[in-house]
Amino acid sequence: MTERVREILNWYRSDNPGTLTNLARILNHGRLGGTGKLVILPVDQGFEHGPARSFAPNPPGYDPRYHFEMAIDAGCNAYAAPLGFLEAGAADFAGQVPLILKLNNHDVLQDEKDPLGAQTASVADALRLGCAAVGYTIYPGTAERRLQYEQLQAIAREAKAVGLAVVVWSYPRGSSLSKEGETALDVTAYAAQIAAQLGAHIIKVKLPSAYLEQAEAKKVYEKTNLPRETQAERVRHIVQSAFNGRRVVIFSGGAKKEDDNAIFEEMRAIRDGGGFGSIMGRNVFQRPKADALKLLDTVMKIYSGEIQ
Repeated sequence: MTERVREILNWYRSDNPGTLTNLARILNHGRLGGTGKLVILPVDQGFEHGPARSFAPNPPGYDPRYHFEMAIDAGCNAYAAPLGFLEAGAADFAGQVPLILKLNNHDVLQDEKDPLGAQTASVADALRLGCAAVGYTIYPGTAERRLQYEQLQAIAREAKAVGLAVVVWSYPRGSSLSKEGETALDVTAYAAQIAAQLGAHIIKVKLPSAYLEQAEAKKVYEKTNLPRETQAERVRHIVQSAFNGRRVVIFSGGAKKEDDNAIFEEMRAIRDGGGFGSIMGRNVFQRPKADALKLLDTVMKIYSGEIQ
C-alpha cells in the first residue's frame, strides 16, 4: 500500500477495518490505484434522466454489461449504478472492479422545484452484490432536506457497521436557490461540508462557479478576499470546506461536452486545486467506446501527472 493511501485511510480512524478495507479497494484499484486520485464511472442517468436521453447517443449503453466493461477496460477506480444495472452484471464481472450501489434515485416525470429521491435499494443489496460502497444523493436547499439528512445518517450508520464505505452525491437544489446558485461557490462549499458532517467517506459535488448566492456568506468571502477567480482556486476552497482536505472530494463531469479540451482543462483545475478526481458519466458512455477510452486515458494521465 502506498503512503498516500495510508494517509487517506488515516483520516477515517473511527471506522472499522472492514470499511477501511473497502475504501482501500477503491483507492488501490485501476490505473490510478495508489495515487490518491480517483476516476469513477457513474451510470445512474437511465433512472435520473430517462433511457433515451441517456443512451440513445450511444446505443450500446442500453446494455448494463457495456458499462461494467467500460469501467474495467478504462481502469476506473470504481463503477457506480442503481440496483437494476448492478444486478444485471455483478455476477459476470465479479471481482473485476469495485462497485458502488446507488441506494436512492430520482426521476424527472414531474417538474419538482424541491426534489426528493426515493430509496431504491438497501445496504443488504450492496453486501449481496459484493459492493465496496453505497451511494446516496442529498439535495441541500430542497424543502425535504431534513428527511434526506436523516435517511442518509441512518444508511451511513448501517453501511459502516457492516464494513461498507459511503459515497455522497451532494447537489444543492430547491425553490430557495436560483439556478445559478446551484453551483455557486458558497453553496457548493456548504454542500461539501454538509456531506462531510453526515459521515461521507467520498463526496461528489459539481464544479463551482465564482458566483456567490447567499448574502451573508458573500460578505465574508469579499471581506476575507477568498481567492475564487480561477477554477483551481474554487476547487481548493471546496476541498478546504471538506474538513481542510481530510475528506475525499471528487467532482462531477456534468453533461456531455463536445470540446474535449474543455474537459481536460477542468481536470487540470481539479488536480491543481487539490481535488481527488472525477466521477464521469455522460462524457464517457455517450461516446463510442473507442473515443471514451481515449478520453479516459488522457484524463487519467492528467491526474497522474503524466500530462501537465
